[in-house]
Amino acid sequence: MDWRLFAQRMASMARDLLAEHTLDATLEQISRSAVEFVDGCDAAGILVLSQERVRSLAPTDPFVTKSDMLQGELREGPCFDAARPDRPERLFRIPDLTAPPERWPRFVPRARDLGVGSMMGFLLYTREEELGALNMYSRKPGMFTEDSETAGWLLASHAAVAFATARTDEQMQEAITTRHLIGEAMGILMGRHHVTEDQAFELLRTRSQRTNTKLRDVAREICESGGAER
Repeated sequence: MDWRLFAQRMASMARDLLAEHTLDATLEQISRSAVEFVDGCDAAGILVLSQERVRSLAPTDPFVTKSDMLQGELREGPCFDAARPDRPERLFRIPDLTAPPERWPRFVPRARDLGVGSMMGFLLYTREEELGALNMYSRKPGMFTEDSETAGWLLASHAAVAFATARTDEQMQEAITTRHLIGEAMGILMGRHHVTEDQAFELLRTRSQRTNTKLRDVAREICESGGAER
């Protein structure tokens, strides 16, 4: 492993990640970088646990999603465990899925059937939060070594910062968009029904509760319909 070259590539990747304009683009770049930079990595993706439900993000190959969903179904696996907030361990490696499993006895044989030879899972975390797991796969057994683990951990550390930054930016943009939508909808209601600002907001809130629809979506409907009742 040429660590000097690897460090240069990591620095370039970090700059590229922060230059991405959307969360999806950032995650896709993370997965591509794992395949490009980590020796033996044939495919990668990000597993996120949301209320104990598995989401498979930015997979570079369909079998990554299949593996994520399988781990969610079985409630076990290296990536699933890496993403769990109640586990102190932050990385897992199965160097050879053809060997008798020491852990995850239900997952390993079924992952082998998916064509996985070896795999690693790394917790993506910052000081403030845990985001999910970066997962790397090889179709051949014995491809992931201790050097692969070190390289993956370094990549995951950069990736976690970029992931957290991109998600914060997306949340801020969504908040701004929501505020504008609600303001526009309130203006429409004030003009149509000749009500005050507080009364217009109450109309929005009431419709949201009555239809069990998010306030943002109610506001969007009003903006699109011009305030006509639906």
